[in-house]
Amino acid sequence: METLRTPDERFENLTGFDHEPQYAEIADGAGGSLRIAYVDAGPADGPVVLLLHGEPTWSYLYRHVIDVLVDAGIRTVAVDLVGFGRSDKPTQTSDHSYKRHVAWVHELVLDHLDLRDVTLVGQDWGGLIGLRLVAENPDRFAAVVASNTGLPTGDFDMPEVWWKFRRAVEGAQVLDVGRLVAAGCLRGLADVARAAYDAPFPDESFKAGPKAMPTLVPTRPDDPAAEANRAAWQVLGQWDKPFLVAFSDGDPITGAMAPILRKLVPGTSGLTHPVIAGAGHFLQEDAGHQLGRVVAELVTSRAPDLEVPGGGG
Repeated sequence: METLRTPDERFENLTGFDHEPQYAEIADGAGGSLRIAYVDAGPADGPVVLLLHGEPTWSYLYRHVIDVLVDAGIRTVAVDLVGFGRSDKPTQTSDHSYKRHVAWVHELVLDHLDLRDVTLVGQDWGGLIGLRLVAENPDRFAAVVASNTGLPTGDFDMPEVWWKFRRAVEGAQVLDVGRLVAAGCLRGLADVARAAYDAPFPDESFKAGPKAMPTLVPTRPDDPAAEANRAAWQVLGQWDKPFLVAFSDGDPITGAMAPILRKLVPGTSGLTHPVIAGAGHFLQEDAGHQLGRVVAELVTSRAPDLEVPGGGG
């Protein structure tokens, strides 16, 4: 598998995101290895939250969430998916598959980092990957926060707005990553943030990951990932640990999934599921501090010696 590595200088002077990256070597699934990047912030002995981003972002998306969680005494691990952020970037879209992305994150967080008693926060592809990890390794996870995400099996069609997005990505001669992120924010995206989303991709040769991901979402019943996702739903349909549904009110792509998750996952019972107002698909940008407090409150409800900090956002 041929890969590219974004030069470190592309990530200099990131506003509000000064966490030192850490790296691990993982199997690429084709006989070689990949370097995958992550942030590991907060006290090493604190309760663990795993933050998984989606398309076409990276761990920078969670910077405001990380600040709140660390202030609350929570160990926070934010992964850069392979092909994104500081992680290595396979050069061919065919190098990417749903199965491989699940395996890549599994090797990092469950094997290399050996995380246990984890609270997952998954948004967009972070949920598609993370919910599979939860379902396939339920003993390693203590709670879930599903945020603007889902777990499609291909048995039901995706909304037309998603198809428009997929066609736009597939047909783009030059994929404008910063513009895609800005389009998913309701409160605007500052130029410095837009530059941070463009930073991992010096040119088109680095963008196989963002170009591939929309094509990997199961859209038909015989999709290669459909059966594994159906099996995951079988497990989630019996999941009785805390499962918080924290969606925004302004995401036409995933909004319909919120009531389905609340209905089908037993762990949603007895929880107050927040609707984060005035936020789009990338609610971490629009309301990151608020999402951080939602996650911190769930975690600290199980760790009474911790306290959720205040603050705006």
